[in-house]
Amino acid sequence: MTINALQNNPLLHFSGLPKFNEVSAEHVSPAIDYLLNEARATITALATSETTVTWGSFAEKLEDMEEKLSRAWSQVGHMNAVVNSPELREAYNDNLSKLTDFYADLGQDERLYAKFRALRASHEFDALTPAQKKIIENELRDFRLGGAELPEAQKVRFKVIQEELSKLSSKFEENVLDTTNEYALYVENADTLQGIPQDVLQVALDAAKSDDKSGWKFTLHFPSYLPVLQYAENRPLRETLYRAYATRASEFGKPEWDNTPIIAQILKLRLEAAQLLGFNNYAELSIATKMAESAQHVEDFLQDLAKRAKPYALKDKIELDEYAAKLGITDMQAWDVAYVSEKLREEKYAFSDLEIKQYFPESKVLAGLFKVVETIFGVHVSQTQAPVWHETASFYAIKDHAGHLIGQFYLDLYARNNKRGGAWMDEAITRRKVAGELTTPVAYLTCNFSAPVGDKPALFTHDEVLTMFHEFGHGLHHMLTEVDYYSVSGIKGVEWDAVELPSQFMENFCWEWEVLRNMTAHVETGAQLPRTLFDKMVAAKNFQAGMQTMRQIEFSLFDIRLHSEFDPHGTTTALDLIESVRDEVAVVRPPKWNRFPNNFTHVFAGGYAAGYYSYKWAEVLSADAYSMFEEDGVLSREAGQRYWQEILAQGGSRTAMESFTAFRGREPNIDALLRHNGMV
Repeated sequence: MTINALQNNPLLHFSGLPKFNEVSAEHVSPAIDYLLNEARATITALATSETTVTWGSFAEKLEDMEEKLSRAWSQVGHMNAVVNSPELREAYNDNLSKLTDFYADLGQDERLYAKFRALRASHEFDALTPAQKKIIENELRDFRLGGAELPEAQKVRFKVIQEELSKLSSKFEENVLDTTNEYALYVENADTLQGIPQDVLQVALDAAKSDDKSGWKFTLHFPSYLPVLQYAENRPLRETLYRAYATRASEFGKPEWDNTPIIAQILKLRLEAAQLLGFNNYAELSIATKMAESAQHVEDFLQDLAKRAKPYALKDKIELDEYAAKLGITDMQAWDVAYVSEKLREEKYAFSDLEIKQYFPESKVLAGLFKVVETIFGVHVSQTQAPVWHETASFYAIKDHAGHLIGQFYLDLYARNNKRGGAWMDEAITRRKVAGELTTPVAYLTCNFSAPVGDKPALFTHDEVLTMFHEFGHGLHHMLTEVDYYSVSGIKGVEWDAVELPSQFMENFCWEWEVLRNMTAHVETGAQLPRTLFDKMVAAKNFQAGMQTMRQIEFSLFDIRLHSEFDPHGTTTALDLIESVRDEVAVVRPPKWNRFPNNFTHVFAGGYAAGYYSYKWAEVLSADAYSMFEEDGVLSREAGQRYWQEILAQGGSRTAMESFTAFRGREPNIDALLRHNGMV
């Protein structure tokens, strides 16, 4: 690779925003190879230096190295997730193994570990800022968890395990994506489509046409899949689509896309890694960096919540069964639940999701979201220009009242082929200050909503509005940080079971009249959401909250037990385990052929292994935090400033419990969560 080619490589451009309009698969390997070589040279120089270890001469230089590598790789990972192609996937996987190898070596480097220990024991340590001290303490912990204290032979094995786990997780996610992308159901008979909303049918019609097929095309992407389950009157159609969705990446499809053997391998390797480090199981290793004290602490939390929620869930289920019978469904199955629930809600509260959706055009939702943020934090959000990876992605800036830039974010809202499902926030650039020069944080905010149809704008369901606020909450955590040190800036260094606090906190605003009324305009008439309709929505807010809570507890118990008491070398399978969990807590029982573990990407391809409970754990924190706004005024600038300063601004520079108690004046309790869910 010539010097000129390296200079022109967009992934090696660090002085401004990413050049997404220039990045291609061919840039990945040269950029990552260059950065890894540079990083290894830095490590060697630092490890062999005989000068006194100080923050500036040692820790800060490692931060510089990590920031550059992370910034380049985040662009690659992001594009692999949102504009996936065979070439990009190959480049991503090739370099993922190089990075895994590099970080495994870094985590075991005894020379660097010794220097961090020396820095911790030095006189300088006492004079460092709390953020700097936290970084050093985190580094010491992470070296221990990275295998730095292992004998040489075990270090080698630990590193092999890390590399293998990285490959398996990537393959797991690819299998889910490929299965989802490949599936297509073409329907020729219009009578089969009774009940499905017109805008969904239009998209399906256009999709079939673009494939040179007649009729309507349905896929397993959520904007296509969910409306069929929710509205289609044809029961066999619902069952066909549900079966395809519920068996993704399993033995019922292509053998090369079956995640069953990958699950078994991942669990064996995680257990082995944990035991090498002296833990009894992987849950203990995972929880070592979280707020929860132990797997038993998590189990007790979930069991307590289950005990409180189950009576409400059983009541929900009885009501659902009775209504299903009224519709002529005497043997309600998993593919009937969304349909019957929607019909029941329409009758009980006299509105439908479809009716609500007409009031939430994209432009009004975004304006309403930005208004909340501007009101409680005293900032200004505006659209601006930047290179993007897809024509439908956009870019925004957040400035303070004096016009100074605080943070920026990309927005990619619509579902499409070759884009990973779900919704997420990720870091593009992280705030830090070096030599007095401040780097402004930049976030990716990604969703999978229905795109505009014809000349109509994109319309969001209220659930999608909640999702939008949720991801923006994560974004605020990243962008409104005031920490100047990379490793604990924004969401970095925040305990995983507290990281959902700011996201779930933002969802609460979607249930406030003074917020919601200003972010609605009927797509045909422009009329604001009527107060009577809003009141029905609030009345229906906790519709099936018991059932939904038990479903989350089911997933959380499965995850924590999978990584604490399950023996991956035994004869019991992950499927057996989830069935036993369902025996305890499931209120709505999926069919035996449901293969939920095979597409549980949070746990097998994301960061939620032995951590899925975090959603409910953090919901306790977020509900309790929001109760201050209920007391002081929903759009209270005073409460907003305090929340910003004590939670968002602090990032990972102190523990989540310290931040929460500084904000709330006490430790969290579960009461607000139960009240918000109508379970009191």
